[in-house]
Amino acid sequence: MIDNNNTTISDGVFITPSQLAGLGGGKIAYVRAMLSDDVNRLFPQAPDLEPGVQLFALVGADGTPILVTDSMEAAFANAWEHELETVSLH
Repeated sequence: MIDNNNTTISDGVFITPSQLAGLGGGKIAYVRAMLSDDVNRLFPQAPDLEPGVQLFALVGADGTPILVTDSMEAAFANAWEHELETVSLH
C-alpha cells in the first residue's frame, strides 16, 4: 500500500520514497510485463505503439525506467550486460 508520504513494505514498516530510491545503490532492477498501451506512462518519449502488444520493461529499484522490449529474455540480458541484479516482485 502506498500513501503520499510512505510505502508499506511489510507488517506496518514504512520506508520513504527517497529510501526506496536508494535500495541497491543503483544495481538492482526488475523486469515488468506491460502492454504497449501503458508504455508512454513509463517511457514518455516512446513513439506510439500498436495497442495490446505484450512488452517487458526493465526498471530500476527506484522506479527509473531503463528499457522496454518485446522479449523478456532481452530485458534480462540488458540487465546482465549493465551488471544489474534482477529481483522478483510479487
